[in-house]
Amino acid sequence: MTRALYPGTFDPIHYGHIDVASRASLIFDEVVVAVYDAPPKKLLFTTEERLALATEAFAHLANVRVTTYTGLTVDCARQLQAQVMIRGLRHVTDFEKEYQVGMANRQMASDIELCCLFCSINYAYVSSTIVKEVASLGGDYSYWTPAHVQQALHHKFGQRTTTPLDSNERDPNLSRRG
Repeated sequence: MTRALYPGTFDPIHYGHIDVASRASLIFDEVVVAVYDAPPKKLLFTTEERLALATEAFAHLANVRVTTYTGLTVDCARQLQAQVMIRGLRHVTDFEKEYQVGMANRQMASDIELCCLFCSINYAYVSSTIVKEVASLGGDYSYWTPAHVQQALHHKFGQRTTTPLDSNERDPNLSRRG
């Protein structure tokens, strides 16, 4: 059985993340989405909130589970007995960063492979930072996040909750996977 680790802060999780993990779930026996507990950056959502949002986002995929971790990502991969680390690539700057981090991880854990997946072109420009900024200013970000994430963002920013379209109505391809 091949277990893949997909680590990140997921603050918040969006369709780009979901696309990468969904496609990884078609390649690997099990995908563990690992929510990083203590990144060196300011977060909007707590670890528990990010864990809950990710868990709900992947509830439709039987071979994807969600956990949290602290410390080195390679240590998390070893603890979970993951043979592969998944990273999503959107553009050239992602490649440069992931290459550098991937080489450092390879030096620390040569037994763990790195698998980079390009996200769907539909989400190549989406980042959690963009989602949070647009949400904080009251813009429409419903094409980038599932309904439960939209509700969480509305709550965080003290906005009136509208009735967002269900995730499957926004991106029917996501419901066909897994």
